[in-house]
Amino acid sequence: MSTTVAERPGAPREGLLARYPLVFFFIIAFAGTWLLELPYLRFADGAGLLPFGWPIPFVVGGVIPPFTGPFLAGFIMAGVTEGRAGILRWLRRIVLWRVGLRWYLFALIGIPAVMVLGAIVLPGVLASYQTPDLSLVLAYPVSFIVSTIIGGPLGEEPGWRGFALPRLQRLYGPLIGSLILGPLHVFWHLPLYWLPEWGTPRDTFLDLVWYFLAGFAATFIYTWLFNNTRGSVLLAILMHGSFDAFFVERLFLAPIAASLLGLTIGLGVLALLLIILTRGRLGYERYLQEVEEEPESTTAQT
Repeated sequence: MSTTVAERPGAPREGLLARYPLVFFFIIAFAGTWLLELPYLRFADGAGLLPFGWPIPFVVGGVIPPFTGPFLAGFIMAGVTEGRAGILRWLRRIVLWRVGLRWYLFALIGIPAVMVLGAIVLPGVLASYQTPDLSLVLAYPVSFIVSTIIGGPLGEEPGWRGFALPRLQRLYGPLIGSLILGPLHVFWHLPLYWLPEWGTPRDTFLDLVWYFLAGFAATFIYTWLFNNTRGSVLLAILMHGSFDAFFVERLFLAPIAASLLGLTIGLGVLALLLIILTRGRLGYERYLQEVEEEPESTTAQT
């Protein structure tokens, strides 16, 4: 994989990590997460990866890996490649909130709407629809906050979108960059798929296929949102939190809880439309306007 090193005055660019920032970002992101998650793994026969039980409850251990993985990787590699200025720039992306109301509406309402639209094309979904209990609806804001802060988005997105995506786009463009990031991001979740505590349907091999395809399609939507909000990681965090809270809490059509097919259809169609309508640019021109205000010249090495 080709990698990039930002050329900024005074930025530390010596050493192996600085020469291959993307490679080491993904190494740290995977190692920092999987080393904490794999001990929870249980196989079909009940046997675990380790011959003893992991002493940390999953409710605690499940919160930490995104922060010891993508978040920590983004922080470390921003510092390694660009020094203090890079860390500050990385942090500013996380709190970039002045992006326009329509993008908040898309992240908070548009994503759940897409998920529902993808599901209603499935046979029997509308016929079996049941109005959610009022208590579940009222609890949704709390579920959203919890899902966003400790469920993964706040720990993941500063790495995937805050560090990796800008460099992948600079090297390969938004379409190919997303094609690279998508499988890596989805594959990072693999240990969680076999943890009953995580709550994702996993009854058949097709469940795994739908999950990976849905996550892959979502990558292009994240890229489009990130670019159009001038590189706001905050909006990516909100979109991720909206996705997790709305799906995991099962606050919509009941059959979706038993299948990921509807989710895959909704995200897949939207991703395809965005690619076609933007001719594969996914709003990258707008992001470049933001970058030009704070120039980032780079060099690429193999």
